Amino acid sequence: MATTTPTDTTPTTAEAPRTFGNYIAGEWRPSAADVTFDDTNPAREREVVARFQRSTAADVDAAITAAAAAFPAWRATPPPQRGEIILRAALLLERRQAELARLMTREMGKPIKETLGDVQTGIDFGKFVAGEGRRAEGDTVPSAIPDKLCLTLRQPLGVVGIITPWNFPLAIPAWKTFPALVAGNTVVLKPASDTPLSAAMLVEILIEAGLPAGVLNFVTGPGGTLGDTLVTDPRVAMISLTGSTEVGRHVAELCGRDLRRCSLELGGKNAVIVMDDGNLDEAVAAVAWAGFGTTGQRCTATSRVIIHERVADAFTERLAAAARDLRIGDGLDPETGMGPLVNRGRVGAVHAYTEIGEREGARLVTGGTPLSDGELAGGAFYAPTVFAGVRSEMRIAQEEIFGPVVSVIPVADYDDAIRAANSTVYGLSCAIFTENARTAFRAMHDINAGLVYINAGTTGAEPHLPFGGTKQSGNGHRELGRKAVEEFSEIKTVFVSYPPVK
Repeated sequence: MATTTPTDTTPTTAEAPRTFGNYIAGEWRPSAADVTFDDTNPAREREVVARFQRSTAADVDAAITAAAAAFPAWRATPPPQRGEIILRAALLLERRQAELARLMTREMGKPIKETLGDVQTGIDFGKFVAGEGRRAEGDTVPSAIPDKLCLTLRQPLGVVGIITPWNFPLAIPAWKTFPALVAGNTVVLKPASDTPLSAAMLVEILIEAGLPAGVLNFVTGPGGTLGDTLVTDPRVAMISLTGSTEVGRHVAELCGRDLRRCSLELGGKNAVIVMDDGNLDEAVAAVAWAGFGTTGQRCTATSRVIIHERVADAFTERLAAAARDLRIGDGLDPETGMGPLVNRGRVGAVHAYTEIGEREGARLVTGGTPLSDGELAGGAFYAPTVFAGVRSEMRIAQEEIFGPVVSVIPVADYDDAIRAANSTVYGLSCAIFTENARTAFRAMHDINAGLVYINAGTTGAEPHLPFGGTKQSGNGHRELGRKAVEEFSEIKTVFVSYPPVK
């Protein structure tokens, strides 16, 4: 059984939970319904971290109206000035990193070392994308016709709706909002209801950095109602969503009715391939981190290990031992290796897949149970789980579980491994462990995924490189990197003729 860390049952602060309004047109205000909901700590769900507005369609309408009104002036703001605001925000994030990480752990559950990394991603990408305000916004190219100049310009889209998930509650709002703003768009941000506090803190930091009123608007509440209102409003030029493939398919359908641009970063069923010449110690460490980090609640989490049959048993034994050694508990304890799932509902959903795996004939090696005894009572904890003897056609090898469950799939050779890796509807992230350079270079081409790692796990994006997947892991757009601003821009081609006057 995985070890546990003590969970303090007393609140971490004596202060009453802060109530946040929606941020619309430069002011914090209550929702039209004047109803709030609690943002609770999944490690001890009776602890209220903050309260937020249960908004209605009227609030979204007000936010869009404010963003549309602010767009002309923000569009006219020189791009270097927009970038300077983002840089100031990144420096403020850096100054407050420890405070923000602690708040994020309280509202989302993952260990403090991981939430520090979440904030660091926002810092790093803010510093990177701020410079895009001073980089070339297009190309100047020769024409085939005399006395003619050809060039491209980058133009903002208008109002952008941003819908973000709960697993990276500051990094993902940052890596969407920052480039949207640098490109000259105004934004309506709708965070996940499980983790609105981190996004609210980002909004406060952007305000402090000097963002004008109306340029960024923030509404909280139920995703179905608010999301559909935002997605279908004709004043919204683009939707950027990170979420499940099911939700992404719904958003794409709604956007398609009006030919509205949408950027979708969706689910994954990510695999680590381990060949018989791979370093097993490195592979076990990488899978334990990528499979159980953030309690398996990453779109890039490792949920499958496709391993050469000659080393499958040895690997499985070591991975199970690593899972049992993980310290489970409150993420504020620096010794905690894995925190809770985001809520009790996720515990039930993950456990349902454990039962499916056992019915399908997979062998449960370790874990497979909710954890609610002793110090873990009152929290949304689940044991890190390893299945062996899994076949690629099983549901636990095909469907995204979004929890700390890793399936070990034995294969006979490289070709079998590639077939198994590419056998799902997803194509976000995949890795291979091998000491053979030929095998590594073949895998770079043969793996159908947007992210490929050699001798590393399936997680670990870097802000200066593009991020996104193939197949049903997205719709072809890429986030992060130097192309991030272009995702929130229109490219305009300009032809200038200057023949001599006769």
